[in-house]
Amino acid sequence: MQHISFKLISIVNDVIGLFYPRICGGCDAHLMKHEQNLCLNCLHHLPKTYYWDYEVNPTEQLFWGKLKVDAACGFLHFGKDSIVQQLMHRFKYKRKTGIGRELGRQFAIILKDKQWFTDVDVIVPIPLHPSKQLRRGYNQSDYFAEGISEVYDVPVRRKAMKRVVATDSQTRKSRYDRSENVEEVFQVSDLNAIRGKNVLLVDDVITTGATLEAAGNRLLEAGAAKLYIAVIAVS
Repeated sequence: MQHISFKLISIVNDVIGLFYPRICGGCDAHLMKHEQNLCLNCLHHLPKTYYWDYEVNPTEQLFWGKLKVDAACGFLHFGKDSIVQQLMHRFKYKRKTGIGRELGRQFAIILKDKQWFTDVDVIVPIPLHPSKQLRRGYNQSDYFAEGISEVYDVPVRRKAMKRVVATDSQTRKSRYDRSENVEEVFQVSDLNAIRGKNVLLVDDVITTGATLEAAGNRLLEAGAAKLYIAVIAVS
């Protein structure tokens, strides 16, 4: 009876796939049954940083003298006209949220195997300002956090922090201007979710680290015991 049920579910899924095909977020190829959001070929060709194998990696070095981070790591190298740029564009602006969840899951599998962030209690995504999230329809960092959460089995606290000032785009700003731009834009809105906890702060792309530095300092001021940082891509 159970065998028949599984077979029936498989047939139903095949029929659904005819009308709503499962497409790779990277190359638009049809996904196989064992693939989720990204095909194996795209996953294989991702330009990984391998920072998890460094004794001290460049992501951590960005925060030296600015933020007390116990560990920080980036998953992929971000380059112009690269597969990562394409994935991030689709993820952030084309509602391909499954890309972020899958990248979070793949990154977390590696990190957990390498014994990174073993004592994390909560995951906090960098928040968008409400006006920006309303325009976009979602916060991309939430989905990256969800993928990590699936592997580590720790909760995502989306409402633990809020962005109270709508900052200008960071894209063409200098390190100093970026720091000035985000210095007072974050507030911790749920102290109970942070105080005494080991917090993993996550974002999509890191360049100078100014945004994560500002948010991280707010978390430490709110009583976080340890602060960890994970990002999808390093620019």
